[in-house]
Amino acid sequence: MQQRAEVIDQWLADKVKNQLPEIMKRSGIDMWIIIAREYNEDPVIKTLLPATWQSARRTTMLIAYDPGDNQPIETFGMSRYNTGDLFKTIWNKEEQPDQWKALADMIAQKDPQKIGINKSETFALADGLSATHYEQLMEVLPKKYQSRIVSAENIAIGWLETRTEAEMAVYPNIVRIAHQVIAEGLSEKIIQPGITTTDDVVWWYRDRIRELGFTAWFHPTVSIQRKDPESFEHLRAFSNRPEKQVIIPGDLLHVDFGITYLRLNTDTQQHAYVLKPGEQTPPKYLMDAFKKGNRVQDILTSNFKEGRSGNEILKATLDQCKSEGLKGVIYTHPIGYHGHGAGPTIGLWDQQGGVPGNGDYPLYKNTAYSIELNTGVFIDEWDKEIRIMLEEDAFFDGENVRYIDGRQTELMVIPRPLHPNK
Repeated sequence: MQQRAEVIDQWLADKVKNQLPEIMKRSGIDMWIIIAREYNEDPVIKTLLPATWQSARRTTMLIAYDPGDNQPIETFGMSRYNTGDLFKTIWNKEEQPDQWKALADMIAQKDPQKIGINKSETFALADGLSATHYEQLMEVLPKKYQSRIVSAENIAIGWLETRTEAEMAVYPNIVRIAHQVIAEGLSEKIIQPGITTTDDVVWWYRDRIRELGFTAWFHPTVSIQRKDPESFEHLRAFSNRPEKQVIIPGDLLHVDFGITYLRLNTDTQQHAYVLKPGEQTPPKYLMDAFKKGNRVQDILTSNFKEGRSGNEILKATLDQCKSEGLKGVIYTHPIGYHGHGAGPTIGLWDQQGGVPGNGDYPLYKNTAYSIELNTGVFIDEWDKEIRIMLEEDAFFDGENVRYIDGRQTELMVIPRPLHPNK
């Protein structure tokens, strides 16, 4: 845990020094104020706290100020405690007992032209300033500075979504760990067809995550599609999934799984097929269906262009899918400090015409995404439509999209053949 804390604090210092100034200049805001109190933390402030802080303390105020003229940004706190080395407090309670008046005095001294606060109608992650704190801030500010208050959503989202070089050196191994745990769960080590249930596998994943020293940012799911009359529509896939189904040969399994490590999240969906007696590989019709899912991934990532909005990427992708006869549904989201992270939403499963607000945000370089989608494929042999539901984490460098630890291109099989050539 000590080594993890050292890495987190190194990454934080690097990002504040080398990324935050550019994000603030891009937004046109010269002062960013983040205010939260213990157990009612702003989502952003939790990414600015040192690794040894589990929450804000009392009322925690963090300030980033750009003095202009190409000078380095200043970071400091207006709190009772130093918030690590980056946000050392400048509040002297003995000189000014009122914390809020001390904040107002500092603002008057710095005289910023635009004061950004985390207040947003569009992005939950940029809307962390409580109503009470907003009222307290406005009460102490002179009218001159009240008129300079603006939403800092572009700073907040930019801060949260931007991935650094140091983070991306480690992120592939975090995703690799997630891939390895998924593969272990979807194997004969865990699954005995005819006995093991989907819930058994789900809770094995939860135990395994804890055993390895990670946390899960959502409860995993394991579901089944098979040759039966039951349909697999969207609502069933997302909320009406049956529990405790016994896994049997011939099943197409699906898992949705994510871990958190070093403040970074993974989010992955993959498939496995349970071999029937005598089978060495999945049926060709399932392998062909899976390839169509990969093709929809390729279409989506080929439409990532810097400056495009999420809605523009969504439309271009769906238009191309339609032209190729593919039944794709896109619901891709950013990932990083949060599983459903900050940045452009590229479709929701029930909003394929675009997502107002979140979907209008543009694509920036050095950002990461869970390439999440499904592809409907009619299987004649099953007399029904199935869904190939895929999700893999990827990084956009401004020019190209690369999968952080590759992607699934073939169905896993259960059990793994010991002698595949026999």
